[in-house]
Amino acid sequence: MNASLPDVPEVRVVGLPLLTSGFDLVERLDLAMHLKVHGPLEPMAGEPLARLAEQIALRGRGGAGFPFDRKLRAVADAAIRRGVRPVVVVNGSEDEPACRKDTVLINRAPHLILDGALLAAEALGARTLVVGVTRDSTEASMRTALAERGLGNRRGSALRARVQRNPVRMVTGESSALVRSADGGPPLPPGRKSRTSEYGVGGAPTLLSNAETFAQLAVAARIGADRYCRTGLRDEPGTVLLTLSGAVTRPMVVEVPTGVPLRYVLQLAGAPALPQGVLTGGYHGRWLDGVTANEAVISRAALEACGGALGAGAVLPIGEGTCPLGESLRVAHWLAAESAGQCGPCYLGLPAAARGLADVLQGGGPTALEALREVTRTVKRRGACKHPDGSAAFLESTIAAFTDDLAAHVLGGGCGRPVEAVLPLQAEAPPAQTPSGRRLAVDWTLCQGHGLCADIVPELIQLGPDGFPSVAEAAVPRYSEARASRAVRRCPALALRIEEDPAPVIRPALPPVLPPGRGRRALGSGRQ
Repeated sequence: MNASLPDVPEVRVVGLPLLTSGFDLVERLDLAMHLKVHGPLEPMAGEPLARLAEQIALRGRGGAGFPFDRKLRAVADAAIRRGVRPVVVVNGSEDEPACRKDTVLINRAPHLILDGALLAAEALGARTLVVGVTRDSTEASMRTALAERGLGNRRGSALRARVQRNPVRMVTGESSALVRSADGGPPLPPGRKSRTSEYGVGGAPTLLSNAETFAQLAVAARIGADRYCRTGLRDEPGTVLLTLSGAVTRPMVVEVPTGVPLRYVLQLAGAPALPQGVLTGGYHGRWLDGVTANEAVISRAALEACGGALGAGAVLPIGEGTCPLGESLRVAHWLAAESAGQCGPCYLGLPAAARGLADVLQGGGPTALEALREVTRTVKRRGACKHPDGSAAFLESTIAAFTDDLAAHVLGGGCGRPVEAVLPLQAEAPPAQTPSGRRLAVDWTLCQGHGLCADIVPELIQLGPDGFPSVAEAAVPRYSEARASRAVRRCPALALRIEEDPAPVIRPALPPVLPPGRGRRALGSGRQ
């Protein structure tokens, strides 16, 4: 079991490889080897390309699962209507600690991704291609691939292609954040919702899709819809890439046809014979209990039907020896720290949700559980991007999947199992989101309960029923440093101070079991 994943873990395939063809020959397929393995690719006009995507039921593989043919037609229609050249964007910003499938593709088969992107660019008449990445390895591989094709960002080129490097952050992979950064802005969601197919990079209609999606398109364009559909299920043909980690002996990326039993894939990675639960779709995904996971098959529709999610293709089992709520709490803290700090549902709601789950684990009782449910309800559909929605879905799934453990914590003294930290989190979290190494502390000998601190930094301090702060100290994320300093300056009683933390941690581990009644009071939904 590994706490973190390398950029390029072991790669396996079930059945005949499509995306991973040639991986048994070389570590990275340069252009010459790529052409030997896959052969040349003939260009296609826009409507035939859209029909191909429709025939193979190609959906985005980044998590949202939007039909690619509809997206392609929407961009073409907008470009014709407005009389402007569209832009093609490859989203290779794989920033979840449990996801590596796109990173593997970019590192080992970058030309397959470029094939699909260039195919779409030529069909649309696009003259700009942007590839978004967040890692050193993916940036180097994609820059090399563009150079091997003689592509660059030179003025006057028939196609200007460039790599857009962004920080490793959960919100960086959101489409509007990638578009914003490609235009020279910060890699954060703008808060103003607009369709990328209408107004994307430079205000032009933009075809933006995940790296695996473009690779799947390139494979289908080479072998044709009939042959492509011979693999996998009738309504979801082809293969999918999955990242397996968590309680497994061999973390890996695996290419698997749709319709393969989930239990077979788990066995391939060395998961427990009957896991306690399996997180499907990544940290914006959903939990399956062990019995349901044993009967599930790999496909978007099948996983959704049994309460799971294909999402970003991450699959994470946990064994019987760990507390599932404690494992989920670690992820909840990480999700809260990944906030862009721009909107209330993120920088207020997600920390409140993590505190609510912590209160449940620490013996807060039914009141704490209801407070947690209320927080998850209030953050949904109110954020500048989908991060609050995905995080709320994860938390709702957690309390729905592990009812026995939940009852043990809510009604008893806990489940009695430790937190083994089997779900991978980033060893180095992004600078803007990690704790700053500083703490906001309350001097109780001076505090008079004025409450200004809770108004200025509600993401860090809430007031208890007696009107005084409910915490003695709180780690300060970098995006809250300015507000924390303001709260110190404005405290009438001079009871607040900022201290240097001699040993800051990214997410402090909370004990999963405490005697009933020893937890903090149940927190409400916070100030929204």
